[in-house]
Amino acid sequence: MNKNIKIHESWLKYIEAEFDKKYMRNVKKSILNSKESGKIIYPKNNEIFNAINLTEFEKTKVIILGQDPYHGPGQAHGLSFSVKNGIKPPPSLLNIFKEIEFDLSIKVNKENGNLTRWAKQGVLLLNSLLTVEKGNPLSHKDIGWETLTDKIIEVLSQNKKNLVFILWGSHARSKKSLISKNENLIIESAHPSPLSAHRGFIGSKPFSRTNEYLLKNNINPINWS
Repeated sequence: MNKNIKIHESWLKYIEAEFDKKYMRNVKKSILNSKESGKIIYPKNNEIFNAINLTEFEKTKVIILGQDPYHGPGQAHGLSFSVKNGIKPPPSLLNIFKEIEFDLSIKVNKENGNLTRWAKQGVLLLNSLLTVEKGNPLSHKDIGWETLTDKIIEVLSQNKKNLVFILWGSHARSKKSLISKNENLIIESAHPSPLSAHRGFIGSKPFSRTNEYLLKNNINPINWS
């Protein structure tokens, strides 16, 4: 594995071998080529694997799947739907916060879009694609990232049980085939984007349903506030 890549040791036995495979060499080459041609890539190198660095394998209890990182300056930091401190939460994240308030009857600080607080409780905030070009959504769609992130979903499903997989939108829902449905809970709905939130995301109560399932299986619930 590339010495510059830092991944929490709890994941290594499951995915370390992936980094020596041809597809991951292609990923690295594609990113280097983009940078050499003057393109700006998000997130920063040391934040690309934040999801699996902040949420240890053993402590993972909930997986929220996103598609690719935010493509605006200073937004992406390796966690799906999350933005860095001091960055205005994007519309999808604001809708997530509104649903938490509706679902759990609690107040959320809508100014703070940094979801590291969830990641440290065992919520794996995983995007399918781990990098993006500035201003160009889905620009790294075909460079190989999904082979790695699908593998992460599979090893979780194969080696743990009583996980909650939260799948918002058609892209996330397309990953259902990777998940063992008998041993885990799958919560799916429309995406929280303003374009689709009214088609089933609003009122879907994913946060209370997640906590009810965790409690039923003697697992500490998530503090979503």
